[in-house]
Amino acid sequence: MSSSPQPSALSRTRYADVSRVLVRVLLLNLAVAVAKIAFGYATGAISILSDGFHSLTDAASNVAGLVGVRAARQPPDADHPYGHRKYETVAAAAVTVFLLLLVIEVVRNAVNRLTGRFEPHEITTASFVIMLVTVAVNLVVVAYESREAERLGSEVLLADAVQTRSDVWSSLTVIGALIGARFGLPILDPLAALVIAGFIGYAGFQVARATTGILSDRIVIADADLEREVMNVPGVIGCEKIRTRGSADHVFLDLHVWMPPDMSLHDAHDLSHVVKDRLMARYPQIADAVIHIEPPPAT
Repeated sequence: MSSSPQPSALSRTRYADVSRVLVRVLLLNLAVAVAKIAFGYATGAISILSDGFHSLTDAASNVAGLVGVRAARQPPDADHPYGHRKYETVAAAAVTVFLLLLVIEVVRNAVNRLTGRFEPHEITTASFVIMLVTVAVNLVVVAYESREAERLGSEVLLADAVQTRSDVWSSLTVIGALIGARFGLPILDPLAALVIAGFIGYAGFQVARATTGILSDRIVIADADLEREVMNVPGVIGCEKIRTRGSADHVFLDLHVWMPPDMSLHDAHDLSHVVKDRLMARYPQIADAVIHIEPPPAT
């Protein structure tokens, strides 16, 4: 027995909340990127200019997230009977592409500095001020997105927070480079950038691992936990072939439940509803459950 998954008022509110967070973060990321790029062009500070373009990848990932969430909030249709929830996961996976581009850009700038292709520029107090302010803004964004990602169970917000955190490290690298140049050690810039490229690459790996797990239908709820809940229902003899898939907040479940062989079909059907209601009450993230009624295996 099963029911067709339909978007609830709660899920529609969730998507609206996720979109609202992404729009707010997009505006902040654009402000940070514009500030860095404008200052970089005005002063000739290549490291700050490059970091500004890095910040644009944050804004680009916000746009990708908004597109993905808009698609994910659409109700199930004839071609997508399970709904469109995975579009949000695809949007989160797109963030890994921006992280890859970020790694390439950081490494490229580091190599250019190591080979002397960029001329040193004058370090001013304003350089430190602009970088410290943008780092502070990014830290606020990371805290805000991480909190909302946990509250809303959104992998796209979590992935975006991870990317913004990598941008904080990138900006700190620039600050370190400015300090090094101020004290006559400009080589600290490319060396630190290479280290930060490793941090960013690891962040991309974490996002990719989380999203591919969802897209490849990795188990979401432990079989033992579900079996324990099913066996607490009076009248159920046993269960097997438990399978879950989906994201942490949108799970699809199917399982086989053993019922007494002399039980009428009507009673077995009613009992399967009790099992489903018990499971969905215990795990509200279950969007739909398919329960197969079977007699116990012959001994």
